[in-house]
Amino acid sequence: MEHTTGLDELLAGFVAGTLAEPARVLVDSHLELSSRNRDYVRSLEALGGMSLEDAPPVSLEDRDGRLEAIFAAPEASPAASERPVREPSVDPRIPASLRRLIGGRSLDALPWRSRMPGVKECRLGEIDGCSASLLWIRAGRAVPSHTHEGRELTLVLQGGFSDCDGHYERGDIAIADDDIDHKPIADEGEDCICFAVTEGHLRLTGPVGRFFAPFVRG
Repeated sequence: MEHTTGLDELLAGFVAGTLAEPARVLVDSHLELSSRNRDYVRSLEALGGMSLEDAPPVSLEDRDGRLEAIFAAPEASPAASERPVREPSVDPRIPASLRRLIGGRSLDALPWRSRMPGVKECRLGEIDGCSASLLWIRAGRAVPSHTHEGRELTLVLQGGFSDCDGHYERGDIAIADDDIDHKPIADEGEDCICFAVTEGHLRLTGPVGRFFAPFVRG
């Protein structure tokens, strides 16, 4: 994954808190899986902190009353705090932020639907104006050529894939828009599983894609 202007803008939106929830989850998951952009995000956060330090102070209404309420809050009972917490079994392929979005389920337990030979999808629905889904592409298989009516963000959770822009592995983010017509091909040897967030509809462009279009939209 190359460090592009589009990715820089995405990371800046993450730090500024302006991303739609599925996109925020995708970037948060990327930062958990890959160390590549963590320093860049920390530098943006530091710049944001400096801006806050330079801002004029804002008065807090009823300061003493709020502090009194905080200190008067009841403490957790010793029995509750000492109770052992059972850690649920987790799918190591799923970052913590994404795990919360899908309700803690493993990838194998999700309701996958076949979209075309070698490609399955689990739709998570429309969230915050974006369509969120998981894609499972069999090793060596290709998704039909397509473009987008809006931006598409794809995070690789397992395996990898290649398209006209490069090669993407676990933790990488691929960014596509209506200027890109691409045909992602999963790596050989391991199925490719991705988390995808789209701001508009996908439009299949090749002859094979047009044949499967009704099944993809269904």
